[in-house]
Amino acid sequence: MQTRKCLYLLPLCGVFWVILGASSGAESLQWKNKSYDLYPAVYDHLPELPSPLATGDGKEFVIALTNKNQYAIYPVHWQKDEQQKQQTVSDTADFPTLARTGNHSKAELRYIKTITGRPLDEITRLARPGQLSTSGFLGANEDIMSILKADNYIVRKLGISHFELAKPLFHVLNMMDIDLDLNHWNMAHHAWEHVVGLYSHGNRVRVEAHDTKGGQQSIFNDGIEGAFWIIIERKLDQREERYLRKKYSSLTQEQFITLQKKLSSVMTSEMEPQYIMRYGFYEGHTDWRTDPIALTFIFGLKSV
Repeated sequence: MQTRKCLYLLPLCGVFWVILGASSGAESLQWKNKSYDLYPAVYDHLPELPSPLATGDGKEFVIALTNKNQYAIYPVHWQKDEQQKQQTVSDTADFPTLARTGNHSKAELRYIKTITGRPLDEITRLARPGQLSTSGFLGANEDIMSILKADNYIVRKLGISHFELAKPLFHVLNMMDIDLDLNHWNMAHHAWEHVVGLYSHGNRVRVEAHDTKGGQQSIFNDGIEGAFWIIIERKLDQREERYLRKKYSSLTQEQFITLQKKLSSVMTSEMEPQYIMRYGFYEGHTDWRTDPIALTFIFGLKSV
């Protein structure tokens, strides 16, 4: 039997949870009087844990599905200085209300002239298709401020914050980072083949990630770069599909399939959660748009 020592003991919703450090360096999570070994341990059956699970000291855990149909409990809170810098920074200089509350002030958006010291028209130009990116960060007829304003309106109507929408994307990135450190990444195929999905608020979410040669530059003067692309999606359940078919009964089958795809799938990169966290920017209407409505649906933050 392994000797364990208690690292943390905090009350959470009337239930005590414990993170235990084994003498081997592995960690375990105790939840409702049951102990669970954390990844790289795997399980043949789905652990009886909430996913995501947030603990009282800022730690977070997500259950993943591996390519061998096994389950693993990943710690998904930031654990490195670089992760902290990327995942907790907001643009306080340009958007103090966003940094303080998680959503933009309409007044601040109305009067903003630059972001990260870069003029808005220059950001819009760099974001156009064929500039820094072939497909662009904005559509050919879009501008940065119209997208920021429109998406801030959507997020407020959803009753959620930009920070809450960035968090599950950071969870995915932190899972990827753990597997990169463990060499659980197929470098020959440039793919994260070890994990094929995760569980979020009762939903099974499919995840597919690939690495590239890197070098994607940011439209803002922030030093953010991109080297990975990620597909995140989940299927509608029967209740959701019935609801949407009834609500949008005038759509043709082809139009309904398009709606379904836009609602349940996003293609994104590691740049996007930082853009959301810092600026409330989800990109314009391109193939890379990380739509806030889709994020709430896919990760189960809101239901249809």
